[in-house]
Amino acid sequence: MTLTAVLVAGAVSYLARRDHASYPTAITRATVAFTTTLTLTLAAGLVTALANLTRR
Repeated sequence: MTLTAVLVAGAVSYLARRDHASYPTAITRATVAFTTTLTLTLAAGLVTALANLTRR
């Protein structure tokens, strides 16, 4: 989960710098991407766990 979020944040930061964004802007974009990806991944895991519990 965390590795995916780190890779997404790195890609977003790289693309922001390629778009001539400043370093603080690139870091801000990467932080938003990291937290969003981590939140969505954790939410998906929680939904999957709840679905597996209700099947039994």
